[in-house]
Amino acid sequence: MAVLPIRIIGDPVLRTVAEPVTDFGPVLKRLVDDMLETMEDVEGAGLAAPQVGVSQRVFTYQMAGERGHVVNPVLTLSEDFQDDAIEGCLSIPGVAFPVRRRARAKVAGFDVDGNPVEFEADGLLARIAQHETDHLDGVLFPDRLEGEDRRAALRSMRSINYNSTVDATLAKRSGHVGSAFGAGPVAPGASFGAGART
Repeated sequence: MAVLPIRIIGDPVLRTVAEPVTDFGPVLKRLVDDMLETMEDVEGAGLAAPQVGVSQRVFTYQMAGERGHVVNPVLTLSEDFQDDAIEGCLSIPGVAFPVRRRARAKVAGFDVDGNPVEFEADGLLARIAQHETDHLDGVLFPDRLEGEDRRAALRSMRSINYNSTVDATLAKRSGHVGSAFGAGPVAPGASFGAGART
């Protein structure tokens, strides 16, 4: 296993709709193992494959001692909403705003071996599933904002100095990163950033 480089805003992979996984073989297993290690390394709550430069429909998650992954996830969302909560994404360093998310999500997909996976999520886990599945559709959390929050987020995103952020994060993580998956611009972190787990 290895810690993977995490792509930051400006990398086209973050705005690309990820492809469904069709090969449940050793390459997928290596990807999931590396994503889990990366997520743990940055103390993130979730990580989507496009964030590590792999345009496939896979995400990992961890919270309150529960850790897992879903391949080719499909969400069925409740009609009601949970209270807005601040989300960040270290693919968009330094930007965090309250985001409206559905209260519950039924998550269906597969594990790394192609076995069906299905679970009910509420609270933070429902939020993680929605955030990470958005990544698989090329959607970033500021796209979910409205009004002044959206305008402020877009201003913040435009002010991110892409090259200096890449240089700084490469220097900071050079001792950790090492994998055949996804070379290129990086930023440390996973969706929701460090410290988001409960």
